[in-house]
Amino acid sequence: MALNLNKNLKLYYSIKEVAAMFGVNESTLRYWEQEFPYLKPKTSGPSKIRQYQEKDIEQIRLIHNLVKVRGFKLAAAKKIISANRDGADRRAEVISRMIDVREQLQSLRRQLDYLT
Repeated sequence: MALNLNKNLKLYYSIKEVAAMFGVNESTLRYWEQEFPYLKPKTSGPSKIRQYQEKDIEQIRLIHNLVKVRGFKLAAAKKIISANRDGADRRAEVISRMIDVREQLQSLRRQLDYLT
């Protein structure tokens, strides 16, 4: 079996880590859990500490894209997700990639400006 170097070794993320990934408050994530029934992170212990897995983070990425990036209301985001789950996932992935490419291009431009 080949070693997968790109595989993320971390299985669970805290609510604080996930909130920092998306630049939202922890309370926003808790609210989204109430509004979107398929977003259910694992909870452990009597204090119900949330443990987010990669699948949960992908759900949050989709919700974040629809609500924060594209500006949809929560009700509209729910409709989009329920009506066309696969299409919404693909669009969110494409937009995420485009944002990454834009950031890389801006970084290159800053480096070129520095050189000239």
